[in-house]
Amino acid sequence: MSQRPLLSTFVFTAFALLAFAGNSILCRLALGEQSIDAGSFTVIRLLSGIVSLSLLWYLTGGHKTAVDKQNTGRGSWSAALMLFIYALGFSYAYISLDTGTGALILFGAVQLTMIMLSLFRGTRLLWVEWLGLVLAFSGFVYLLLPVLNTPSLWGFILMTSAGIAWGIYTLIGRGSVNPLADTQVNFFRTLPLVILTLIVTLVLGNAVLTVDGVLLAIVSGAVASGLGYAIWYRALSGLSAVQAAVLQLLVPVIAAAGGVVFTHEVISIRLLIAALLVLGGILLVVAGRYYLLQWRAKLL
Repeated sequence: MSQRPLLSTFVFTAFALLAFAGNSILCRLALGEQSIDAGSFTVIRLLSGIVSLSLLWYLTGGHKTAVDKQNTGRGSWSAALMLFIYALGFSYAYISLDTGTGALILFGAVQLTMIMLSLFRGTRLLWVEWLGLVLAFSGFVYLLLPVLNTPSLWGFILMTSAGIAWGIYTLIGRGSVNPLADTQVNFFRTLPLVILTLIVTLVLGNAVLTVDGVLLAIVSGAVASGLGYAIWYRALSGLSAVQAAVLQLLVPVIAAAGGVVFTHEVISIRLLIAALLVLGGILLVVAGRYYLLQWRAKLL
């Protein structure tokens, strides 16, 4: 690979990972300071994502290829539903979770969902992959053991649901011919649920809106979500599947560091041990097969 494509892949990947971690930081900043309620944050985030992705789609010439059915991003209603469940669960979970804890649960659940679905579809795991799964699940169990600094069970359930939904959304979009257009359509198709969420929030009288909260939600939707997802798809063209999976394990680490800097959170020994177990286990699953098979091939 020449220097220029290598550099662009590095830049795109770095931006995307910072954007993914940025979503956790922005959401925790907004909800931790009670600048906005979770329902309104979700509504504004998705609406901002729709605007951002529609603009990107138009500027990259998506409207010119729309006449060609093979190049038209049509998305799917099932993907839109998973996207909405992810966004809503993500917002409500961060009412009670720290930034790093939330990101660890989210990305752990995403990766484990994709691994388990592959397992149910008939994929046979090697011993190193089974070891990785056991370690990862042990990390979640350790994180939830009842002690003083155990994260909120309700927050854990909500963020795990968000991670499962995002894992399914990712698998649905794997065969996409035009990821940017499909993502734009998926965001647009969340509109009915976005409107329903807005109505429920207003009827229940739970809406809390401040200038800071609204701005954080807009940045989360337009930049960290819309632009971040588009750039991640661009980065994927220069990464192998294993590289992409392993690199995403950096997101909880970046998010935890951001939580310390921006929200003055403290990283506990408990979170560090759980992170090592969860991320180390997932690393064994996604990279273990590749390196074990390479090692076996050299011995033959």
